[in-house]
Amino acid sequence: MAGYKLKTHRGTAKRVKVTGSGKYLRRKASLRHLLTTKSRGQKRNLKGPATVDASVNRMIGRLLPNA
Repeated sequence: MAGYKLKTHRGTAKRVKVTGSGKYLRRKASLRHLLTTKSRGQKRNLKGPATVDASVNRMIGRLLPNA
């Protein structure tokens, strides 16, 4: 008899992508509002994805069991 299926945490699945090597990519914070007070360089450094910290990888892996 088969065990139960694990469900993907949909909120995490919408925010995190898995790379081919198994790392997790996330978006950087602080780029949604109050942008006029931030410098051009600060906004430029907030562009693009960032890798999830290694201390959180285990928790993300549990939230995304099928990824």
